[in-house]
Amino acid sequence: MKATVIATFFGVFLTCTYTAKEATKKTKKAKLYVPQIDCDVKAGKIINPEFIAKCPPGCQDVKHRVYGTDIYASFSSVCNAAIHSGIIDNTGGKVLVQKVAGHSGYRGSFSNGVRSLSLPRWRESFLVSEGKPRKGVTYPSTLEYSSSKSTAVKSEPNKPEQDLKGTKSADPANTSEKASDQGDTARKEHQTTPVLTPATEMATTTPTPTTTTTEPSTTVPQPTTTPAAPRTTAAPAKARPGLHRGRDMGSSSVHPAYASVVAAAARQVQAAQGRGQNTGAQHQEPVATFQRAASSPVHLAMEIDSWKPGLSLFDTGFSSKEELNPKPLESISQGNQNCKVDLSFLMDGSWSIGKRRFQLQKRFLGNMAQALGIGSAGPLMGIVQYGDDPSTEFNLKTYANSKDLRNAIEKIQQKGGLSNVGKALSFVNKNFFLDANGNRGGAPNVVVVMVDGWPTDRVEEASRLARESGINIFFVTVEAAAQSEKQNVIEPNFVDKAVCRTSGFYSINVPSWFSLHKVVQPLVKRVCDTERLACSKTCLNAADIGFVIDGSSSVGTGNFRTVLQFVANISKEFEISDTDTRIGAVQYTYEQRLEFSFDKYSTKQDVLNAIKRISYWSGGTSTGAAISYASEQLFSKSKPNKRKIMILITDGRSYDDVSVPAMAAHQNGVIAYSIGVAWAAPDELEAIASDPAKEHSFFVDDFDNLYRYVNQLIQNICTEFNSQPRN
Repeated sequence: MKATVIATFFGVFLTCTYTAKEATKKTKKAKLYVPQIDCDVKAGKIINPEFIAKCPPGCQDVKHRVYGTDIYASFSSVCNAAIHSGIIDNTGGKVLVQKVAGHSGYRGSFSNGVRSLSLPRWRESFLVSEGKPRKGVTYPSTLEYSSSKSTAVKSEPNKPEQDLKGTKSADPANTSEKASDQGDTARKEHQTTPVLTPATEMATTTPTPTTTTTEPSTTVPQPTTTPAAPRTTAAPAKARPGLHRGRDMGSSSVHPAYASVVAAAARQVQAAQGRGQNTGAQHQEPVATFQRAASSPVHLAMEIDSWKPGLSLFDTGFSSKEELNPKPLESISQGNQNCKVDLSFLMDGSWSIGKRRFQLQKRFLGNMAQALGIGSAGPLMGIVQYGDDPSTEFNLKTYANSKDLRNAIEKIQQKGGLSNVGKALSFVNKNFFLDANGNRGGAPNVVVVMVDGWPTDRVEEASRLARESGINIFFVTVEAAAQSEKQNVIEPNFVDKAVCRTSGFYSINVPSWFSLHKVVQPLVKRVCDTERLACSKTCLNAADIGFVIDGSSSVGTGNFRTVLQFVANISKEFEISDTDTRIGAVQYTYEQRLEFSFDKYSTKQDVLNAIKRISYWSGGTSTGAAISYASEQLFSKSKPNKRKIMILITDGRSYDDVSVPAMAAHQNGVIAYSIGVAWAAPDELEAIASDPAKEHSFFVDDFDNLYRYVNQLIQNICTEFNSQPRN
């Protein structure tokens, strides 16, 4: 009997074990279906915060634009960004995409046959990596695309449209309800592979990837960071090559290698956090509301395999001399309040300058600190010394008065090496003007480059990226190359290739280090002239934008509210104030009405509220007269240093001529964009638009599709701004 029971028990045990093994095999054999996306799909159009997708061949094309390097703005092409980063090539392949927080600046670069563009800021970013699933993450077999229109764009009659304020997020419950009511027309699913189970209806609220681990904020220890890197001793520098004048030649260390691609991505995430980005902030698409998991950027950074405790995610391969804790200040000065700038001096520490001239340079910098009037409400000043590699001597928040700053300058030791100015400019662009280093945001960023003779590397590309980040570059060149020495200069006319404008305002040439003291006052006057600091102006903060809105009878009340939502979605992407971008609006039928002028509202919230209050007029369509009216009532009162941008929205053919008024506006410096809806005439749209018309005119078949051109308009405005001449 006992033997029978044991045998039965053993048989049941074997059966259970076999069943468990079979179940495990089936689980392991579960295949991940990878959806395919088109070359032009942008990351911002896909709601999923993390996904794997397959790119087709042939995506390496300039029409699929990419913004950024390592970390990309969300309206970049996913596939072309992956090619730019080296994850795939033009034959296509699988890509892992991870959404992260918005970035305060994206630098363009040329990599793997793709030219990416620069952008001052964007509200959402993404990282690309090899298309292999991360452990513990369940990836969707279908991608959820942003809805064709906002669930809160159009209001019912007599109901307030709170979304026009641009600040209130949609309630998840209400959003789900509305999404369900709208059905398939309110969302777009992209599926190329069979689905094992029916797809679940998804609300507008962003889904979070399912993980088998607990929430990272509660289980993963947060790495402790300090605002500045530890002080390091400069490596001995090697002799400058014979092509450059030599004084007191020495030896140099080998250039440090850059980190791996993964570490580069992690650095960019850290940089986004260092510039004051809120990694847990709720992200909003121009029309559809989108919610992000609270700690995703930190989570992404910490899951990178190469990260180890104690290793800075922001390591760039450069040394730094910043103090871990700034020295206590003897006193805090208010400073010269007529000169509120954040200033970095790039100090030439190369061997070519010699010890005596290096002391003269320090004396000059001390005199500059005294003449500027350093203080918390005035100019703040930091110093980066460069040779083979750059290093920060002290940042903007280390010293808050001229006396302490001068004393610190006297203690700086020469590091030696080559004159790698381009590398120093890249270092400053990425590392110096961060919130953690004392960058104030509202103060212009200024870099003054001190150069003995000429640089030993190229400066053009590094300077372009710095300028596009809003950094004003000045050059003080001392003892320039003689006629017989010019053949040794690596990059002729390097100053003109580097500065913000080539008019001479941004460059000073001094014949000798012994006469450097004569340029203290002229240089102070220039760096403090904030109205002329052209590189502080970006595509988002340097325009007068006038909306010319068709209020004719054919539009209708409901569609008119959709047009106003479109206007609000564009406006809220710009930095609005009386000194930054300003917004005005005109509504027209047979007649014209000035809704509000450029100087009426000076905050973003006031502008959005004013757009919401515009009442529908109804009448005929005299677009030509409306353009003339906008030229007289809006753009004739633009500030001289503002770009004049007109955005006209119409749904039909005009009863009057549009070509003559449009040509007059163009001649007066107005950059015109035309958006036609439904019955708008294509020939009139092209006549209204600035050249080239294909980049300034758009057509949609339905008012509900206007949202599609929010990103495109902003992208074109920024591309045009960055391509303007620098003379």
